[in-house]
Amino acid sequence: MLSLIYPPRCITCGDMVESDFGLCGACWRDTQFLGGMICDSCGIPLTPGGEGDVHHCDACLQAPKPWVQGRAALMYTDTGRKLVLALKHGDRQEMARPAGMWMANMMRGLVARDAIVVPVPLHWSRLLRRRYNQSALLAKEVADQLKLEWCPDALVRSKRTPSLGGMSRDERSKSLEDAITPHPKRGALLERRPVLLIDDVLTTGATLIACTRACMAAESGPVRILTLARAGKDA
Repeated sequence: MLSLIYPPRCITCGDMVESDFGLCGACWRDTQFLGGMICDSCGIPLTPGGEGDVHHCDACLQAPKPWVQGRAALMYTDTGRKLVLALKHGDRQEMARPAGMWMANMMRGLVARDAIVVPVPLHWSRLLRRRYNQSALLAKEVADQLKLEWCPDALVRSKRTPSLGGMSRDERSKSLEDAITPHPKRGALLERRPVLLIDDVLTTGATLIACTRACMAAESGPVRILTLARAGKDA
């Protein structure tokens, strides 16, 4: 009866679909899910070729990331971009549920059972204005899917930074200096434990680098990163 009154709708365009939290055929075709040959560090698609099971893009070879492994569920383009923006700025919190499932599927079998899932933090002023941290919503869903412990505030953003959109890599890194630190109390949960860092989108990686260094400052175990989307250009 409920499905007759409120039929399931595509989470992107609103067309009717077979089940809740799904995508219609057109939106599914416009969503570039990641898989196959990808960079083991940042998740960006690679041209097939080469030997071995582990591959890295040129950017990660030239400037290795401080984390040990990275994945993203989809590319930040077309429907993927719409999903990220709706979750981040459109108050579409329900999107975290399917997004978290897609993300978790990219990390199954790669993360240790004693790992702790940690979201990229928001500054309190931005959290007050937005009312929620989209990365924390994703982290909760990923933790539930992978049956891992999670902590929404193991890291804190103690310095308010401007929006990083449009900044160069160096400008982003400079803006984030000393901005993210372990929580004075709950940061102790990171000590000697593998960490799975969660964010909505990876562009240059500056924010995730700052978060990884904060985890390492708390003497965490190896850090892996997982994002909903990966921007096509590492710039």
